[in-house]
Amino acid sequence: MPPEGKNRGFSSAAGLIQYYDMEETKSLKIDPYFILIFGIGAAVLVEVLNWKFV
Repeated sequence: MPPEGKNRGFSSAAGLIQYYDMEETKSLKIDPYFILIFGIGAAVLVEVLNWKFV
């Protein structure tokens, strides 16, 4: 058994894949509303350019 206090996560496939309960804290955080607004803005831009040049 592993020593108490060590959170190594669940291992499967003879230790080749490990699943951790901890979240990644070093990753880039993007607000979901920014993605939504960016997508809507891109769609509007494409439609305006399509209307203007076709």
